[in-house]
Amino acid sequence: MSAQNPVASGNNHEHESNLAPDQPEITHGLLHEIRCYPKIVAYSFGLALNFLLTGYDTVILGTITAVPYFKREFGQVYDDAYIIPAAWLSVWSAMAPIGSMLGAAAAGWLQDRLGRRMSLALSSVICAIGIAIAFCSNLPDGMECRRGAFLVGRLIQGWGVGGAMAGAQTYLSESVPTSLRGSAMALSPTFMLLGELIGAAVIFACEKKDSAAAYLIPFGTQWIFTILPFALAIVMPESPSYLIRTGNYDKAYQAMKSLHTTGIDVTPLLNQMQISIAHEQEVSQELSYLDCFKGINRRRTAVVGFAFMVPSFFGVPLLASASYFMQVVGMDSSLSIIVLILGIVLGLLANAVGIWFMSLMGRRRLMLITLAITTAIWLSMGISGCWSGNVVICGRRSFFLRLRAKTQGIGVFCYMLSNVVFNLVLPYIYNTDAGDLKGKTGFVYAGLCFMTFVITWLIIPEMKGRSALDIDAMFEAKIPCRQFKNWSSEDMPHKEGAV
Repeated sequence: MSAQNPVASGNNHEHESNLAPDQPEITHGLLHEIRCYPKIVAYSFGLALNFLLTGYDTVILGTITAVPYFKREFGQVYDDAYIIPAAWLSVWSAMAPIGSMLGAAAAGWLQDRLGRRMSLALSSVICAIGIAIAFCSNLPDGMECRRGAFLVGRLIQGWGVGGAMAGAQTYLSESVPTSLRGSAMALSPTFMLLGELIGAAVIFACEKKDSAAAYLIPFGTQWIFTILPFALAIVMPESPSYLIRTGNYDKAYQAMKSLHTTGIDVTPLLNQMQISIAHEQEVSQELSYLDCFKGINRRRTAVVGFAFMVPSFFGVPLLASASYFMQVVGMDSSLSIIVLILGIVLGLLANAVGIWFMSLMGRRRLMLITLAITTAIWLSMGISGCWSGNVVICGRRSFFLRLRAKTQGIGVFCYMLSNVVFNLVLPYIYNTDAGDLKGKTGFVYAGLCFMTFVITWLIIPEMKGRSALDIDAMFEAKIPCRQFKNWSSEDMPHKEGAV
């Protein structure tokens, strides 16, 4: 069967998501939706490998500074012990997020020109190049040259990671039905934590080695987690939304069939996607990053940008280097990595439960509850730090379609920008040769989490179960965020050409 222009087909299915009918009158459980869309679920888990790569790279690069032999070859002696100077620890920590900012921004542009698949594949290649540079960073004789080479490797590797994150999130947001979108996007923190767990286990297995293998083995294993996303990008179908936007209806039809089982007629689904894209094209023929900050798009971009920054306010930058931080407050290197692993395991369990709760209570309520809990935990750590210098951290974190790639790029850019700021500042707060705040750092994050709770209450809407057209209509109507939950699709104005 040849694909046809979906608008010309004359089919109209109300309350549909980009790919699948959205039926708010009937609420199905998560397991039912998984059975309905097995191929999409499989591709969602495959795309989550990009988040696995992000988590693995984050913990390898963040924890490698706690490995004794790495500190010996890249650090200096301070109070009879090897440490990484605060200046280099700060710039190393910030360089990967800076690269990710650049990669995410570039990915938004590349996705609209090369397609989602090729952008993902290119990001994996760039990441592999950065890993190679970091792997060879111990070859120069001079200390400053070694540190500089490691810096460059982190920058390029961060570029690839940022592009991969932006590409995976764009594909998921375009290809997953409304009923599964929240759970699919929740795979991001879950697989990032899984990658961190694997990375922490590798670091723990190698950190006692009395040779360069203590850090070269962890560096080398990063290539494995780069090859897997690259292979998936080559074999998976292109995003149907991207193909429709470029006028390739036949290819869009074939791609849609690849995402669904044989029992689903994809023609009306293409029809609904075409309606959404045609509505957007009424606004402008060419869209740029500036369009994300114009008119009603400004509010949407602000919501996306803030949501991406929430993990940094939660304390993720500090937790990513928790092993080094715990050594600063007096913990043995092996024990600090064990505690890091236990924290990641708890985070994995919490995220798995969170995916289920998200399908029941929505994003907004879950964010508010977890922010309140995290504020209390950080506050207790700060109070403990007033009585003892040794504090153990065990806690972990739990659109316009034509602008989606660029908006996701801006979101990842905001996430990495917040990481840059925190990674630059944090070493000067807790490192022994700088602020030496130790456990009292908890007060800083308690305040940030409380601030995030308030902003979330004020600006984050509940979009659980809403189709792309529903969300467009609510933003266009300038509905206050706390009224999104009770908005009825009957309030959606009739669109020209939507029948």
